[in-house]
Amino acid sequence: MESHFILYVADQARSRDFYGSILGIQARLDVPGMTEFQLAPGAVLGLMPEAGIRKLLEFAPGAQGSRCELYCVLENAEAAVERALGAG
Repeated sequence: MESHFILYVADQARSRDFYGSILGIQARLDVPGMTEFQLAPGAVLGLMPEAGIRKLLEFAPGAQGSRCELYCVLENAEAAVERALGAG
């Protein structure tokens, strides 16, 4: 399983430099609209500009409490959805 933690940031370049500095690693992906750091096997930190997520989701992050996304990439997503539904 791989997990992606995507933070919405005001300034992608500034955030890339900040997280790169505190993590002590280079971004594995750095393109307009997304920067990614491999934190550990199966764990990725993503930085997405707030303007980009506004275009995708058509709302302003923060206004409704949304500041990030969490993705779990699984071999069998259907089984995971069934387990989640069963857990309430």
